[in-house]
Amino acid sequence: MKNFRDMRVWEKAHTFVLRMYDVTKSFPKSELYGLTNQLRRAAVSIPANLAEGCGKNTDPEFARYIDIASGSASETDYLTLLARDLKFIGPDVYGEMFEEITAIRKMLTALKKTVKSADR
Repeated sequence: MKNFRDMRVWEKAHTFVLRMYDVTKSFPKSELYGLTNQLRRAAVSIPANLAEGCGKNTDPEFARYIDIASGSASETDYLTLLARDLKFIGPDVYGEMFEEITAIRKMLTALKKTVKSADR
C-alpha cells in the first residue's frame, strides 16, 4: 500500500482542487448545481482516485485508478474551457488553470508508465 500524500502528482492535484473551489466561488448562483458542481466534482476526482488507488494491493489496480484520474483531468480540462467560453472565468485565469491541468495530466501519464513497467 502506497501513501498518496507522498506523491507529487497528488499534491499538485490537491492544490489544483483548492484553486478550483476558489475560482468557482464567483460563478453565477444559477450554476451552483450545474457547471460549478460538475467542475468541482471532476477536479476532486483526480486526487481522490489517486488516493483510492494507493490503497489497492496490486499495480494493475493502481494503474486503473490512475486511468480514472486521467479521465477526470480531461473532463476538468473541457469544463474549464467551457467556463472560459461562457465568460465565467477570464482568459488569464483560464491560461493558468490550463497550464496546471496539463502538468497534472503529464504527471499522471508518467506515473502510469512507471506503474506499468513495475508490473512487468
